Amino acid sequence: MDEAAEYEKRHVHEVYEDIASHFSSTRYKPWPVVDKFLRRLPAGAVGLDVGCGNGKYLAVNKDVFIIASDRSNALVEIARQHQPHSVIVADILSLPHPSDLFDFALSIAVIHHLSSTARRVQAIREILQTLKPPSKSSRVGGERDGGGQALIFVWALEQKDSRRGWDRGHEQDVLVPWVLKPDVAPQSKVEAQTPNPPVSTTYHRYYHLYREGELQEDAMAAGARIVESGYDRDNWWVILARQD
Repeated sequence: MDEAAEYEKRHVHEVYEDIASHFSSTRYKPWPVVDKFLRRLPAGAVGLDVGCGNGKYLAVNKDVFIIASDRSNALVEIARQHQPHSVIVADILSLPHPSDLFDFALSIAVIHHLSSTARRVQAIREILQTLKPPSKSSRVGGERDGGGQALIFVWALEQKDSRRGWDRGHEQDVLVPWVLKPDVAPQSKVEAQTPNPPVSTTYHRYYHLYREGELQEDAMAAGARIVESGYDRDNWWVILARQD
C-alpha cells in the first residue's frame, strides 16, 4: 500500500468504519441541489451513488434505480435498508461497474477525502467513464442526447460564515475532528461486533478543502465537460458529462 493510500486508510476509512452509526444519525435530510438533480431524472433511469454513506439519497426518486457503493462495510450495512436499490462495498478509485452504461451518478462529499490531486482526478475519471457518452444521433425533435451526467459535491475552502470559519489563505489539507460518544447504539451488524468505547473518543478525518474553481479544474483534467456548477451550504458542486 502506498503512502497516500495508507494515510487515507488511517484518517478516512478506519474512522468511518468506527463512527458509522453516529455519522448516519446526523445525515438524514437530502441537500436541495442533490434532491433537484435526482427528481428531474426520467423514470427508468439507472445510476450510481459513489460513496453513498448511509444511503439517504436512495429514497429521493422512487422512479429511478441506483447502485450505491461505499468503502465502509458498516455504512453499506446501514444503506441496505433502502430497497429495492443495490448497495455494495467498492473503492472510488477502482469502480467495478461497466463503462458507458449509466444515465447518472452522484458523489456527494467523497472526493475531498482523497489526499492528492492525482487521486482526486482519478476518482472523477472513474465516475466519468461509467456514464453513457453523448450520442452522435439526434433525439426526436432534433435535440442531441448529451449522455449521462454526474453530480459531485466537495467541501469548500471559502466558508468564512460557517462555524468552521475557513476561508481563502487557510491550509487546504486539514484533519477535522469527530467526537464519538459512548451512548450511540450500533445500526449495523459490523458495528455490533465492535461496540463503542466506554468514553468519548475523538477521531480525525482528512479533508482537502477545495478553493473556488479547483473542482472544475480537476473535472476537466479528468476529461469532463462542465454542464453546471455552483456553491451550496459550504460546498462547491459541479454537474459534468463526458466530452462530445
